Amino acid sequence: MTTPISDPAPAERIEFTTTDTDLTIHYINTAYQTKLTRLRVGSARDGDIFRHSRTDGGYFALDDMWWPVALSFRQTPLNSLIIIHVDAGKLGRECGTDDDRFLAGDIFVDADPDLPATMRVFDVDLRLVRLDLPMLTQVAATSPARAPRPIRFTSYQPVSPAAAQHWCRTVAYLREVLTNEQAATQPLILGNASQLLAATVLTTFPNTALTDPTAQDRRDATSATVRRAIAFIEQRAQSDISVADIAAAANVSIRAVQFAFRRHLDTTPVAYLRAVRLDRAHHDMLTANPSRGDTVTTIAARWGFYHHSRFAARYRHTYGVTPRHTLHNGTA
Repeated sequence: MTTPISDPAPAERIEFTTTDTDLTIHYINTAYQTKLTRLRVGSARDGDIFRHSRTDGGYFALDDMWWPVALSFRQTPLNSLIIIHVDAGKLGRECGTDDDRFLAGDIFVDADPDLPATMRVFDVDLRLVRLDLPMLTQVAATSPARAPRPIRFTSYQPVSPAAAQHWCRTVAYLREVLTNEQAATQPLILGNASQLLAATVLTTFPNTALTDPTAQDRRDATSATVRRAIAFIEQRAQSDISVADIAAAANVSIRAVQFAFRRHLDTTPVAYLRAVRLDRAHHDMLTANPSRGDTVTTIAARWGFYHHSRFAARYRHTYGVTPRHTLHNGTA
């Protein structure tokens, strides 16, 4: 069975600046759980060697790194997946049989998490995304009945320019979520964001994850599967659950539960979960007390809805009135 991942902690902001090279290396080794060796550092400008910031969303983090020097180093295998967007400067990377050069605007996977890599950077300004490997494995899981298989990337660069643009839009959305103090404290919002990030990684970079349903998946896509999945969703809607958790509860693969919902309900498990959470938010609106400080925004965030305008539009489409109307009048 798939082991559910616990709720993420609220987002945390970290800022680090130093002109001390040794302190910089120690910081990087700690922040990325690696060990830099064979380090060669060129001359620094104005003594400002390193600046790094991180907004940590639990399962993932968004980093900014500025290092105005020329340097090269060897890094040990990472314990997480790192996606780099070069904002300025140049970067060379050797990992396995790959030897690539990157310039401003390029997006790529830093390295295979299981392999060491040699990096050469020249006056770089980088945007980095760190994703915990268990989240990637969970989203890509093919069956709850067998151990998850490691995901292998067959290329470290996006499958197309359109995929790269979609990646940038997704990261921009995640930055917006993590910089919103109210949203960044809600486990459902952070959980949804991390699952979105993992899914975007799998569609942006070529990999070995399976996506099409097998013959067994089609046989398992029964009405009984849907009933088991719905029972789990109704019971756990307040928790940070993924489609992998839903599939595990139904004792079928992710593809099977997705196919079952399409076949019998003409929807997806995630859409059904969202509808249940909308109904719970509607109930909270009906029973809320604005004089005690209950607001549409806080109730929506509690149930994993971040974008106010999208939530309001979905709510009005479903119930025929605005959430504000329900909140203040106690009726649908």
